[in-house]
Amino acid sequence: MNQVKNIGIPNIVVPTKVCEDQNCPFHGNLKLRGRILQGNVVSTKMHKTVVIQRDYNYYISKYQRYERRKSKITAHLPDCIEVTEGEQVKVAECRKISKTVAFVVIEKIVKED
Repeated sequence: MNQVKNIGIPNIVVPTKVCEDQNCPFHGNLKLRGRILQGNVVSTKMHKTVVIQRDYNYYISKYQRYERRKSKITAHLPDCIEVTEGEQVKVAECRKISKTVAFVVIEKIVKED
């Protein structure tokens, strides 16, 4: 399967590398839905899976202030996208792939210096 599918999300850089992964949104059969999030890669130790840390602000109405919070998300990493720890990625929600994985990496965000 050499064709690259349109995943329906605008301004996404399609990977040039071709993979045979069935859970790849570009080359496989995985459909995307729901949320699109952004975060930093914390761990790449699992097989075809990365852990992403997302930092966000949470509003506390009693004190009328924000506090910083963070959450970790496990996401499937297709073979066509190369990611290392410390890089920023964009993930999209999909169906459950395993017990903890319900997101897939769709793009590596390159920092412009």
